[in-house]
Amino acid sequence: MKVVNLKQAILQAWKERWSDYQWAINMKKFFPKGATWDILNLAEALLEQAMIGPSPNPLILSYLKYAISSQMVSYSSVLTAISKFDDFSRDLCVQALLDIMDMFCDRLSCHGKAEECIGLCRALLSALHWLLRCTAASAERLREGLEAGTPAAGEKQLAMCLLRLEKTLSSTKNRALLHIAKLEEASLHTSQGLGQGGTRANQPTASWTAIEHSLLKLGEILASLSNPQLRSQAEQCGTLIRSIPTMLAVHSEQLHKTGYPTVHAVVLLEGTMNLTGETQPLVEQLMMVKRMQHIPTPLFVLEIWKACFVGLIESPEGTEELKWTAFTFLKIPQVLVKLKKYCHGDKDFTEDVSCAFEFLLKLTPLLDKADQRCNAADREHAPQLKSGENANIQPNPGLILRAEPTVTNILKTMDADHSKSPEGLLGVLGHMLSGKSLDLLLAAAAATGKLKSFARKFINLNEFTTHGNEELAKAASVRALLFDISFLMLCHVAQTYGSEVILSESSTGAQVPFFETWMQTCMPEEGKILNPDHPCFWPDSTKVESLVALLNNSSEMKLVQMKWHEACLSISAAILEILNAWENGVLAFESIQKITDNIKGKVCSLAVCAVAWLVAHVRMLGLDEREKSLQMIRQLAGPLYSENTLQFYNERVVIMSSILEHMCADVLQQTATQIKFPSTGVDTMPYWNLLPPKRPIKEVLTDIFAKVLEKGWVDSRSIHIFDTLLHMGGVYWFCNNLIKELLKETRKEHTLRAVELLYSIFCLDMQQVTLVLLGHILPGLLTDSSKWHSLMDPPGTALAKLAVWCALSSYSSHKGQASSRQKKRHREDIEDYISLFPLDDMQPSKLMRLLSSNEEDANILSSPTDRSMSSSLSASQLHTVNMRDPLNRVLANLFLLISSILGSRTAGPHTQFVQWFMEECVDCLEQGSRGSILQFMPFTTVSELVKVSAMSSPKVVLAITDLSLSLGRQVAAKAIAAL
Repeated sequence: MKVVNLKQAILQAWKERWSDYQWAINMKKFFPKGATWDILNLAEALLEQAMIGPSPNPLILSYLKYAISSQMVSYSSVLTAISKFDDFSRDLCVQALLDIMDMFCDRLSCHGKAEECIGLCRALLSALHWLLRCTAASAERLREGLEAGTPAAGEKQLAMCLLRLEKTLSSTKNRALLHIAKLEEASLHTSQGLGQGGTRANQPTASWTAIEHSLLKLGEILASLSNPQLRSQAEQCGTLIRSIPTMLAVHSEQLHKTGYPTVHAVVLLEGTMNLTGETQPLVEQLMMVKRMQHIPTPLFVLEIWKACFVGLIESPEGTEELKWTAFTFLKIPQVLVKLKKYCHGDKDFTEDVSCAFEFLLKLTPLLDKADQRCNAADREHAPQLKSGENANIQPNPGLILRAEPTVTNILKTMDADHSKSPEGLLGVLGHMLSGKSLDLLLAAAAATGKLKSFARKFINLNEFTTHGNEELAKAASVRALLFDISFLMLCHVAQTYGSEVILSESSTGAQVPFFETWMQTCMPEEGKILNPDHPCFWPDSTKVESLVALLNNSSEMKLVQMKWHEACLSISAAILEILNAWENGVLAFESIQKITDNIKGKVCSLAVCAVAWLVAHVRMLGLDEREKSLQMIRQLAGPLYSENTLQFYNERVVIMSSILEHMCADVLQQTATQIKFPSTGVDTMPYWNLLPPKRPIKEVLTDIFAKVLEKGWVDSRSIHIFDTLLHMGGVYWFCNNLIKELLKETRKEHTLRAVELLYSIFCLDMQQVTLVLLGHILPGLLTDSSKWHSLMDPPGTALAKLAVWCALSSYSSHKGQASSRQKKRHREDIEDYISLFPLDDMQPSKLMRLLSSNEEDANILSSPTDRSMSSSLSASQLHTVNMRDPLNRVLANLFLLISSILGSRTAGPHTQFVQWFMEECVDCLEQGSRGSILQFMPFTTVSELVKVSAMSSPKVVLAITDLSLSLGRQVAAKAIAAL
């Protein structure tokens, strides 16, 4: 018996009435191995023959059912064949097709190649479109039947269609496959739009747009039907279909919690240490925390406000409380405006803010304490104030709000031509110096992002006053005052808000202003060691000699045509000559007093420059050589009691004293010397010298962490202690010791609290901490079997959560600028990440050599030159991510390590840790977050992960694969289809 083609074989079987198994046996004889039944389109051929008449051919249908049950044909080929039938008027044929779908629509699978799994996704999309069209046709017939008075038949078929729709869509696996199909279809349209693609053969052109249109049409028809059960069923199906594109976006919010210490600490950190920072990075960081911890918006906004009021209540009196008031009433409103754009819908956000405000109004004790700090009447009785004088320096929100437009007006005034009305400008600056006006205005400028502009104007003014051409005595004194006030203000700004606020954007060829040059090379700052023999301190010797003569011989400083910048640069060499003369008995103490009076008598900036050099000089002297230098600092620090001083002398001395106290703090502590600076009624260095003497810093670290963990939140003082310890011990020491404390914790609620607190503490320098945590500490714990016990639950779960939070935060922000507090910190090279993870792909990295005792696994992983699917190929390589970036490199190697652990034959707490790490990654992901940290995970890890019971869900697979890539969609389809 010879068969010419498939159609003839089916017809012969029907004529001879073969049973289904006889048919299958004979078919295998007719068509020897080679071409598969799908390539021959067996399912389509059988359906074509079965559906020729008004009712289906039961025998040929039995062949198709047998072919499905025995897996002769794939589910995708059957779905594709069904979706080509469009004569919905033939009820019995439609019912037969629905019955066939019923056999497998809720248990679809495919164990073939990735392309076949993508084919199943496309076929399911076409089948869904067909089901919707079929349902709409049945609903239309029911409507017509109702009008004609014969509803029964149409209602039965509509119910059958809806039942199959519901059964298909209620499977998460099917919705995940449809999600991939939708993305695949969008990608195909894009490539066709770019002239790169064509239509696929034998595929009905079902698109997501067509499905949405069919859904709308079905809704319109059903709206006119009276059966509530059918309408409810259809609405439920519609909801499931509409949820497919966003099936990764749904997260349950933490409604059981009332306090969020991470939000609290991030706000405190920003208010205490980074008032001048831009609002955008803060907004992004807060939104990252909100997403990672699934915080409801009203409680999120409430926590921001709570942190602001707590920060204000606990801030030290003086400048700090003014900064906190500016932060709360000027900067946080800007933050809320930006947060509104991230939250869905203006109306919803407004309602959430109103809700948060209602919660805030119930926190009476908090509001009472904040009110006490802000109002003069209550302030006199405030227990934390050290001086009665400060009862008048209130951080009043009204004053801060009024200071903001004043800042704008001053900036406009500063834009005018200084040569036309220098006296008027001096009047404005003199007014700024009175009382706490300066700190109030600076706080307002810092909180509104105007401080850099403010500083730039004063640098320009300072530069303008360096030369005086043919001037009279009055003009000379005005110029001297403008130079002095601008110099002192700039020093004060640099010490209060950080020197980076002063520095201009470097432009090639532009001359660097005098003050910038002096500040960078001569001004003592925390963490900056100055060399007293640096060329900057040694200008032209003739200028030095004339300055020494002027200081020693004159009764007071001359002003006319004085080049103040040259005097400031020459004073260091002049002081050294004077010191030597004093040491050698050439000058008596009375002469030294006269000289120091001359230095500080007219312009305070000369005294500041002199002390700056003396501080650097004292550091280099032996214990018995320091006395005269320190005595000279004492002489320069006190005010001059004389009637012959220039305007605003007392106000200028107050600022000078504050500047000198900051400059001398470190050297006075190191030399165990005390110098009494004129009291300004304010603690000018509130967060300085916080560490207890003669205690190992590790003890201090563990003690302070234990206290904040017990308390449940981080206060401003603790933040400063952590910052000091991070600065002293270095990033690795700091991170490693805090992780050890976390791993000691065995109480579940305390470990979760510890994670929230540690994340906020790590925000002090998140980038560097993340490199250490992911590049050193985690690999060390995961590759050393003697440490695996420490990774058990609960501390192991907590560490996994912390590691993911740090990785996500650093990765989302590392393309931006480092914050000012991070720029200030000295960068130590923990280890060169390029040598730790070498760029030469032929050379296995240190981490790869640690990976596994199983040689076979290690060999596979340590040769990334093999770019096949069995190796380390990841989405990041297809996105051509820069692997010279240390964070990218660390993430890529961590995911290689995770892949190795999942694929190894040894299970243990480290395997469980990897599972927790991946679960947290999935939990924190956003919908469509292409370019997340998971792009560094090798594609092969997906198939390993789905073997872990907790990770074997379609949603997890969708979340961990990069669906923007064709290969990512194939990997996801293959993994989901095999579940």
